[in-house]
Amino acid sequence: MFEVRVEDDFAAAHFLRDYHGKCEALHGHNYKVFVHVRGAELNEGGMLLDFTQLKAALKKVLAGLDHTNLNDNPFFDQNPSAERIALYICQSVQAELDAQKKGVRLYSVDVFETDKNRATYYPDL
Repeated sequence: MFEVRVEDDFAAAHFLRDYHGKCEALHGHNYKVFVHVRGAELNEGGMLLDFTQLKAALKKVLAGLDHTNLNDNPFFDQNPSAERIALYICQSVQAELDAQKKGVRLYSVDVFETDKNRATYYPDL
């Protein structure tokens, strides 16, 4: 089994509804995102997936989140938790790869709100 991981970051604001604590107020994070692809088969070039292609798909998805209020994005239903952000990124990056006919599946997406706090989403494989 092979695994490829790329990372990128974005800055965004959000607040959490139905949460009783300081995160219910509007605040921001400098998010770090890791996207992992796993597979057993390498392409004719000896790669699972070219890093450049995976980075481009992630960068395109994150451009739509960068410097926004995540609560304005209907996907998050006014509650953009790190878990929901990881789900959104996973589905969106996978859609980008599928549109490019890359033939690979994402294994997981990590979203770090801080260096010490992270949520991970694993799609059904």
